[in-house]
Amino acid sequence: MSLGMVWLASAAVALAQPPLTLPQPSQAASAGQRVGLTDITVTYHRPAVNKREIWGKLVPYGQVWRAGANENTVITFSTPVSIGGHALPAGSYGLHMIPAEREWTVIFNRESKAWGSFFYDQADDAARVTVTPSAAPFEEHLAYTFDDVTDKSAVATLHWEKLAVPIRIDVDTSAVVVASLHSELRGLQGFSSQRLAQAADWCATNNVNLDEAGKWADQAVAQQENFQTLRAKAAVAERKGDVAAASDLRAKSMTVASEADINNYGYQLLGSGKVDQAIAAFRDNIKRHPDSWNTYDSLGEGLSVKGAKAEAAENYRKALEMTKDPKQKDRITAILSKLSS
Repeated sequence: MSLGMVWLASAAVALAQPPLTLPQPSQAASAGQRVGLTDITVTYHRPAVNKREIWGKLVPYGQVWRAGANENTVITFSTPVSIGGHALPAGSYGLHMIPAEREWTVIFNRESKAWGSFFYDQADDAARVTVTPSAAPFEEHLAYTFDDVTDKSAVATLHWEKLAVPIRIDVDTSAVVVASLHSELRGLQGFSSQRLAQAADWCATNNVNLDEAGKWADQAVAQQENFQTLRAKAAVAERKGDVAAASDLRAKSMTVASEADINNYGYQLLGSGKVDQAIAAFRDNIKRHPDSWNTYDSLGEGLSVKGAKAEAAENYRKALEMTKDPKQKDRITAILSKLSS
């Protein structure tokens, strides 16, 4: 083999070798947040300040910037969202920004797989919003966080150097949940009285989709008439203004309620701050199930929340005498010790 052929063979082998995997100066990162049922994720690379002057210098004012380093910074929504009054369908968007001394332009571009902003085309913009950055503690490496999170909104914030750039994201969580319920109840969940009742009750609690919620509640009761299904039907009836029907349905639900039903109902009341109603439910459960240690334990907890320590301790002692579970005995003993201190 000639020297030329050897060189060509060596070059071919070299070209065939895969590149080495080495750390990047601007490391990859992601930040995520669920809002209701909507998952929001920002995928980006984190450049460092590295003693450089950032705003207006390294990142020029008035020019489209990739809001990170390397390839596109990408923001992904699992459901439709709204940003600054602009509706955005579910999907992934290239996130770009145009920095300025005061107000910035934040861009959501349909092209999410390009390299940085070098191939940015305004024709692909899905939305542009104007935001106002604020002074913030120094951040050496660019980072995204989610702040002011509720079940209907969140603020995605870019932090770098001494600046924070907020982007408010709103979600119609009720619409998202109703769409999810539609989808799930078309499957096996639609044959479950428990799931139908749960869906109806959620709609009643949130005052949405009431007509369909009524149908789900009817189906649930038809499949299995029990405490949960009757209470769900009552909740929808009350929300639709039929107070008398709701009262009758709740009264009927109590006639078929199990010990666990009433106990769970009492804790729901307790959790919503209706302490006296919760105590009444726990007392009723004792009348129905006087041989259950758990009914006395629950009443003890309700009375303890109310501040009636003496009566709470009395019921806890009854529960302690009746239970045979060593772990429960230890737990109740510890509670009694605190009540007496």
